[in-house]
This record gives sequence, C-alpha cells and structure tokens, in this order.
Amino acid sequence: MTSADPTTRVAALWAAAGLVAVEALALLAVAVSVAVSGSASRLMMNVTTTVFFVAVAAGLLVCAAGLLRLRRWARGPVVFAQLVQLGVAWSFRESNQGLSSVLAIVAVVVLGCVLSKRATRALVDETT
Repeated sequence: MTSADPTTRVAALWAAAGLVAVEALALLAVAVSVAVSGSASRLMMNVTTTVFFVAVAAGLLVCAAGLLRLRRWARGPVVFAQLVQLGVAWSFRESNQGLSSVLAIVAVVVLGCVLSKRATRALVDETT
C-alpha cells in the first residue's frame, strides 16, 4: 500500500487540510482587498503586501494538498503557520475578540489534527 492510497487517509488530516484550505482562501480574500482598496500613494506597499498574502495562500494550498496525499513534508509548514496564527490571534485579543477567537480555535484544531497519533502514523512511512 503506497502513502497516497486513499484507504490509508485519516479523517483528522482531511479536516486539517480543509481548514488550511479555508485559511488560504481567507488570505487570498485579504490579498484582493489590499489590491483593490489601496491608495496610489502606497502603491509599492500594497503590491508587496498583496504578493506576500498570495504567496502564503499558495503555500498553504500546496500543504493542504500534501496532507491529503499523506506527504510528511506538509506537516511542518502547516504547524508553523498555525503557531504564527496563534500569535496573530493573541495580538487581536483586545481589539477584535471575535476574530481572535476564530483564529485561535482554528489553529488549535488544525494543530490537534496534524499532531494526532493517527495522523502521525499515517504520515510516517513505517517501511523506512
């Protein structure tokens, strides 16, 4: 059985991949918002911010696909992104508690999913 065999997939990884994909789509929405609402006086800042958010979103989408294909390399960047997201949630805790809560809950759920025992077993190739 290869690591890409659908019968070896774990529900936790499907859930994590779905949430990471939603995060990526949210980042794309932010990128579009920055691109269309920016002022001409801050053109370079808007362009670089848009490119940054698009690049991060693309990376998250690639990692989400990697989780679905049981690629071990996908877990590290996903864990890192969730830890960053927890930091962002913490920074919003006083100014926007609703956003802060959503970011924190999603990050904790994704971390729980990708670091679970079944997900670890599915991602680690036992034959090597």
